[in-house]
This record gives sequence, C-alpha cells and structure tokens, in this order.
Amino acid sequence: MAKSLKEEAFSLGVCYYPEHWEEKLWEEDYRRMRELGFSIIRVAEFAWAIMEPEEGVFRFDLFDRALDSAHRHGLKVILGTPTATPPAWLTHRYPEVLNVSKEGILYRHGMRRHYNYNSRVYRQLCARITRKMAEHFKDHPAVVGWQIDNELNCEIDVFYSDADHDAFREWLQRKYDSLDALNRAWGTVFWSQTYTAWDQVHLTRPTPANSPNPHQALDEKRFISDSAIEFARIQADILREVAGSRHWITTNGMFGHLDNHRLTEELLDFFSYDSYPQFASIHPDAGPEPLLDRMWSLSLSGVRSISPNFCVMEQQSGPGGWANRFTMGSPRPGQMRLWTYQSIAHGADMLLYFRWRTATVGTEIYWHGINDYHNRPNRRVLEAARVGEELARVGGRLAQSRYEASIAILNDYDNSWDGELDVWYGPLAAQSTNAWFKTLQREHIAADRLTLTSHTPLSELQRYRVLVYPHPAIMTEAAEMLLRSYVEAGGIVLFGARTGYKNEHGHCRMMPFPGLAASLCGIMVEDFTIINGTVQAPALRFLGEEGGVDENFAAAALTAEGFNDILMVEADSVKVVAEYASDYYAGKPALTVNELGQGRVYYYGAAYSEAVVRKLLPELGLRKTAEDVVHAPAEVELALRRHPVTGEAFIFALNYSGHPVTLHLQRNAVDLLSGNSLAGDVKLEPYGVLMLS
Repeated sequence: MAKSLKEEAFSLGVCYYPEHWEEKLWEEDYRRMRELGFSIIRVAEFAWAIMEPEEGVFRFDLFDRALDSAHRHGLKVILGTPTATPPAWLTHRYPEVLNVSKEGILYRHGMRRHYNYNSRVYRQLCARITRKMAEHFKDHPAVVGWQIDNELNCEIDVFYSDADHDAFREWLQRKYDSLDALNRAWGTVFWSQTYTAWDQVHLTRPTPANSPNPHQALDEKRFISDSAIEFARIQADILREVAGSRHWITTNGMFGHLDNHRLTEELLDFFSYDSYPQFASIHPDAGPEPLLDRMWSLSLSGVRSISPNFCVMEQQSGPGGWANRFTMGSPRPGQMRLWTYQSIAHGADMLLYFRWRTATVGTEIYWHGINDYHNRPNRRVLEAARVGEELARVGGRLAQSRYEASIAILNDYDNSWDGELDVWYGPLAAQSTNAWFKTLQREHIAADRLTLTSHTPLSELQRYRVLVYPHPAIMTEAAEMLLRSYVEAGGIVLFGARTGYKNEHGHCRMMPFPGLAASLCGIMVEDFTIINGTVQAPALRFLGEEGGVDENFAAAALTAEGFNDILMVEADSVKVVAEYASDYYAGKPALTVNELGQGRVYYYGAAYSEAVVRKLLPELGLRKTAEDVVHAPAEVELALRRHPVTGEAFIFALNYSGHPVTLHLQRNAVDLLSGNSLAGDVKLEPYGVLMLS
C-alpha cells in the first residue's frame, strides 16, 4: 500500500531562510506567519556553509535561535539536510565530489546540485553533517520532520564523474554477474561492441551522431535512479537511527531518472512535491487550446500515485525566475489561491508556500515569495491570509480524504527512460497522455496518473473502471499477466501504437507486433509507418453498430496521428471500431476492441488525439465528477475528495479562466470555504474556487 501523509488536520506554512535575513526580522516574520494561519516552516536545506563553515567545525547556534523563536510562536519546523549545496571549502578540497558532463567537463562551484552521488568522500561528508544535525536537533520541540537533500535530480539528471563510471561498472557486475550476460543484454554483437574486460565498460560517452547503444542507455537511467536512492538511503538510515519515530522523513521533487515510488517505499514516510503551475504556462502542452496552468493537475495526479495524500513542500506564490532563466509573469489576482486549492484538490494535506520573502541576493532574486523585498503588504499576502482563514475552517475535516477517479492513465519508468532515446515511440506518450488528460478535464471526468511498477498489485488496478496505457513498447510477461487478470475480471484497457514489442532490455521481440499484447488484443500488426516529414496522417473513419460508416462524425474531423499500425483481426471476439480512410491502407482496421473475459481491450494503431478520445468516451461508461451535485462549463476543473472514515465528500470547483463563469447546482450545497449556502445558478469569480459539500 502506498505511503501517505497522515496529518490529522491540514497544515499550511511557508519556506523560510533565517540565514538570509537580519535576526531582528525573525520575530516579526514569525508573528505575521501565525496571523496568516501558518503553522509550519521549512528551513536549512541550503545552509551547509552556515552549519559547517570549515571542515569538521560545526555551528548550529544560528538555527538554535531561529528554531527557538519559531517554537515560541507555535510554529512547527521541517529541517532540510543541506546536501544539495556543498560549501566551497568542500568542493575545493575534494574536487572528486563534483559532477561531470558526458563530454568530461567538470561542473564547478557556483550553483547548486553540482555534486555526484557516487563519490565516497561526498557520501561520508553528507553522512557526517546529517548525523551532526540529527543529534543536535532530535530533541528540539519544534522539529516534526526532515526533508532529505532538495529536489534530487533537479537541474541535472545525468552523472559522468569517474566515481559514477566506477559505480556503474560495479552495479552491472551485481546485475549481470558476467560479461557474457551483459553483452547479451546490451546486444553488443551489433557493430562489434562486445566487451571482453570489465574496465572497458562505461556509462554512455560521446559518440558520432550522439547515438549511444540504446540498451546501455536504458541501464544507465536505471543506475542513476539507484544511485540517487542509495545516496538518500545513507541520510534516511541515520535520521531513523538518531531520531527514531519522533520525526517523519520525506523528500521533495519528482524529477527525471529517479524511481520515486521505490524511493518512497523503501526510505520515506510519504512523498513531497514542489508545485509551480506557471511552468505549464511558459511551456504549454502541444495541441489545440492548451490547458496552461490547469495542465499542472496532471503532475499532481502523478504525485498521488506515489502518496495519495502528500505534502507540497514548495507552492508557487509569485512570479518565478532566475537571473538568467525562466521569466514568468506575475500570477493574476486570485491565481495564487487557485493554485493552492489545485494542489489541495489533488491530495495535498500539507502545503508550504515558496517563499516567505523574495531573496535580495543570488540566482533566485526574481523567484518571488509571498512578501516582496520591501516587506510591505501586497495582494499575495492578502490571498495567503484568505487561504489561512478558509483552511482554519475546514482543514480538520478535509485531511485524509482521498481524490476519487474511475479512470487512470498508466505510465512506467522503463518506457519513459527508453523512450527518451527511441524516437520511434517515445514522443507518442506525451501526445496521447495530453490528449486524454485534456479531454477528460474538459468533460469533467476525474483521472489518476498511475505508474505501473513490478510491485503494483491487481487490487490497485481494480480501483479503476478504465486504464489507458498508451504506448508501452516495453512489456514484461508479468505486466501482461497483470493486465490480463484486470481485464478478465471486468476492466477496460486501451493501448496505442507501438505497444508490447520490446522486452525488459529494450530488445525487439521475434514475434508479430504487438508482441506480448497481441493475445490481449486479438490482433496483429501487418504493416506500419511513422507519420512525419512528407508522410501525412491519414483520415480516420469510425464504423457504426452494423459495421458501416458512422455518419454522425465526419471523417474529415479525424486523423490518425504520430504513427500508424495497420491492424489485422485474428480473433472472432474482436470488433473493428474504426478504419483508416486514406493512403494505401485505406479500409484497414485502425482501432479495434476485443472482448476478453468480463472486460475489453482496445488497440488504437496511432497516437491519441483529443478528437479521437472524445469519440471513444461514450463507449467507456465513465461518470462525470459530482454530476449529481454540480454542472460546470469546460473552463472549470471539478475534483472530488472523499474521507474514508466519515464518508464526507469535498467537491472542488476551480475556475482557471480570467472571466466569471456560471455553475448550476443540482441541489442545495454549502461552500465550505465561505460558509455560504448556495442554490441554482452560481457565479464563480475569475480564478475563483468553491469547495462544495
């Protein structure tokens, strides 16, 4: 069972850096935090040089005073281990701790996260500062938990120092035992890449056309993830040894090349996330009518797959940017509050704004906090105060309630990592996932983002009526058996092009496409083509109940995008739902459904588009969120959290548009945030939020 945050009431707080400010500001800052309804702060995750100003000399007096003051004001404290920012004395004396680019360029002191996970001396120094902190603060009455490091694999998620090459070699020896097994797994017979001694083996290195061995590249991602987990394990073990069960342990992020599910399962009490919805606005999703900041709900859905109830360790509160990166505009009036409730609607039971006051020095002088440099009241402070008042009213009832969804969009680490290099299927995943999520959002059908792992039980899948697993090129026998059991018991699975044809090493199976998925789908891929360059996406034609053309949906409105698997029906239980309507394979099946046991398996030989998803939805029998309570326009996200003990439902209505919208209530309801009773048509302000009961 997934590990979750287990707070009895909602906790609202802020990230605070006492080392950045004159001490005379602390008392006033803490007093104002309490006035805003804040109960918790995070400190120290970047303060190694303060706590160990020279090697072996430890000074905690600044944080002793800061924590004592926080405690006097009734604030709880999360301590961050400061290992994301090694001090200058450390990197100068021990340059082997530094990370290196694939080209062999050393990353120097001057930023953060410039270290590597596998340097023995860095691990020793990190263990020492962690132990010293734990021993010093374990009995402080304000401390409730620890954050390990900060945003593992942020900024950079590849590592090529000498220590990493050495550790990779050792990792491979444990995994494969012999060079013969390694050579088979990596297919080194191709292009005479066969290894005859272990010291010939490295992480991927620069090659002509920047095209490494794809099976080596997949193992590299697995190794990087394991390295990050083992680095975190050193700190988690020390914290549990010294602090025992008095404090919980988490870490924050969700970045590339890291199995956050295994990390949480093995080391943490729950997972934490850093929520910056405006990233989705400066890098909008592809396709028509991008969701912008609303698309961030997809990321939050992925966090729920790790911890159904989680902490948002950093919630965006102002315009974001570094001196040389990003440049996000100011959140519009109401958006900070909207983004807060977006996180809460999706499962956050603890939320800390980043940050209390904008830094006046350093790289993040434009990553604005609640307070501006001048420390005078502003509209972000007023919004935070409003949220504090609202959560004081409802936070005790809301905590531990769970987001409800009847459909999940599946992904897995191996396909994500392998698909980074493999352009024959990797780009399809984002296209299909975005199409499904955007359509479900606008149709008000709640969706989870579920990561399939080797430990996922059947019961986890059976929480959902429908699973969308768009393009799992890598499919193991265990995954196929799990999905078969799910379908035979009554579930519905939808696949997309390029499914099932690779094994766990990324080898193409010597069997007809779609490989292990063929018996689930009852079809074979008789031909295929990638859609790019001069190859245009063909028209798609849906068939009616009697096998004829569906006249209610114009063929011109639909095309089969990204890739085309041309299908051949191989089982009597298969029905053709749609066919290609142009190009040399016009008339051939493009979308099929197979009756299997009590359930169904769909295979779509292309990447999903919003138009195709919208056409498919009526077949799936999914209910709209809270349709018996509220009807909302497409601009509004609806989400429902239900308490597992009390059964109380909390219905969130989030208006992401800059204009007022009208909701229609099917019955009388109460807005728990304001306490107002509502009925009939209700106006929701621009960027407004309701929590209905």
